[in-house]
Amino acid sequence: MIYFRNVSLSFLDRELFNDINWTIHPKSRIGLVGDNGTGKTTLFRAILGEVHLDAGFIDIPDRKQKKIGYLPQDLVELEALGLIDYLRRKSGIAELEDAIRALEQEIASTPPNTHAYSDLTRRYAQLTAEFSARDGYAFDARAKQILKGFGFREKDFDKTCDLFSGGWKMRILLASILLARPDIMLLDEPTNHLDTESMEWLESYLKDYPGTILVVSHDHFFLDKIATQIAELSHRRIHLYKGNYTYYLAEKERRLEALKKEMELQKAQIRKIEEFVERFRYKASKASQVQSRVKMLEKFREIRIEGNARPVVMKFPEGKKSVKEVVRAEGLGHAYGDLRVFSDLNFTLFRGDKVAFVGVNGSGKSTLSRILSLSEAPTEGRVAYGDFVTMAFFSQESSQNLTYANTIWEEVQSVPSAADDQARRNLLGAFLFSGDDIYKSVGVLSGGEKSRLALLKIMLLDTNLLILDEPTNHLDIRTKDIFQNALIRYSGTVAIVSHDRYFLDHLVNRVFELKDGALVEYRGNYSYFIEKRAEGVSATADSDRSGNAGKTGDLPLSPKDKKRLEAEERNRLAKIKTALKKELAAVEEKIAALEARKAANEQALCDPQVHRDGAKIRELQMDLKTAENDLEGAYSRWTELSCRLEEEA
Repeated sequence: MIYFRNVSLSFLDRELFNDINWTIHPKSRIGLVGDNGTGKTTLFRAILGEVHLDAGFIDIPDRKQKKIGYLPQDLVELEALGLIDYLRRKSGIAELEDAIRALEQEIASTPPNTHAYSDLTRRYAQLTAEFSARDGYAFDARAKQILKGFGFREKDFDKTCDLFSGGWKMRILLASILLARPDIMLLDEPTNHLDTESMEWLESYLKDYPGTILVVSHDHFFLDKIATQIAELSHRRIHLYKGNYTYYLAEKERRLEALKKEMELQKAQIRKIEEFVERFRYKASKASQVQSRVKMLEKFREIRIEGNARPVVMKFPEGKKSVKEVVRAEGLGHAYGDLRVFSDLNFTLFRGDKVAFVGVNGSGKSTLSRILSLSEAPTEGRVAYGDFVTMAFFSQESSQNLTYANTIWEEVQSVPSAADDQARRNLLGAFLFSGDDIYKSVGVLSGGEKSRLALLKIMLLDTNLLILDEPTNHLDIRTKDIFQNALIRYSGTVAIVSHDRYFLDHLVNRVFELKDGALVEYRGNYSYFIEKRAEGVSATADSDRSGNAGKTGDLPLSPKDKKRLEAEERNRLAKIKTALKKELAAVEEKIAALEARKAANEQALCDPQVHRDGAKIRELQMDLKTAENDLEGAYSRWTELSCRLEEEA
């Protein structure tokens, strides 16, 4: 349980929380949402006890016995430790192992049949039981399984943590939290540094997690999969909605409509009472009734709808119409030294297309976007633009497109555009630059603010082709929705790299997956791509575009061939599953035997009679160590076989 009681907090003259009362029950799965700046991250830090409250308190019963895992939004620096060693230390397993080894040495040098010896053996039994309960014997296998889920490869396991980039460091920290199995997880934007496959893996992992989860996320799909309750932080209060994010949006709209009706009814009621008072104010026979209605008016509690400001609308300028074939890629290939990213890519983007490039991190999506924007030359092949194409490119490193010496307002004013000053100010407000903020120097802005400003500048340009590399990374859900609507209404062509599945699902009509250096096209939105990828069948090009689409999948199969291939695939999977199950049963028998051997050794080591024989102790300890090592290997193989069975299911 987490109890918020009358919690209030202000920073300088800005009030973040006002008299918040909230009880979070065990095993809750809560999505914490709200506009940027409302205090979501601060609320997490308050739960951790890192923030001094102005009033009230946050209580976690038995806090010292509770493990809390916290993933910050900001990038972290990690020690120069080996990847697996770091995870062992961070999860507490290394500390347990050190304590067990130290006890083993003490037991070996302590005379049996003494109080000290009894205390040591009792403590040893407790620690080994805790180590076993925390899956210490299978830790390396579990760690590698989680790391692979986050996209790490075998060769990464031998690297030290400081050698990874910022995004991969955040994955390491998230892996350490999952391995620690905390009672309470506080995850602040956990999907920011994950590719689509890693997000789906994390959703699957968290689905049956037994602890309490509080997550701040701008990912609509992620919140729909994980959250069973939404807590909206707005106007300094917590507003609760039982259901996922989609339910929250619908329920919030329903509550708003109900409040509007209640407000109109109240206004009508007040108007009638005021008319009665005004009409009979000076009639002695009605004095008591008038007085009664005056008191009634004083008791009315006015209904207000806070934050019901006029919605912001973003709109791209209407650019000159381009030719039908906007961009053609022919035989594109690229390599960095000996590392080949992709080769022989052929495709065409047509006028009005909304295209997504997807794939795991490192598959070459950003490289392809730079090549398409002519910011980088390909190693092989060429990119050809059609006539009258006017392109704008948003890069993840788009801060280089800004002049740091300018203020925000000067930077926006420097863009040649038909937009007047008021339109530019409205756009600044939509991208969270308001008031005196617009006179800040660009050089002092955070990375996220620089990215938003670069995106804003693109929205002022007269274009008919947009190439966007992760444009939504630093946008909250409201701003993201506004930007998405602007792109939907945009009459030009859009090529976008993004991990935001909801954003893509409601925008794109074609998906290109970069995988193993090749490109596969799926003609549909993101949900269609997920469905077809799961089936293992790529979409085929329409007949009128088959000559232009390049490598976009095989030709359609006849129904007879399709049934034959499906039967062959079922037979193949059945044979694989039978072999896996057979091996899995043998491994389970081996584990049972090893666990029995390990338990027998541990029991023998606790026997006072045995401790009179030093040679016997050493023999038992060596056999115990061998059994533990064999168990670790057996657990690892069991995990690997189980995962393969799940994949083949």
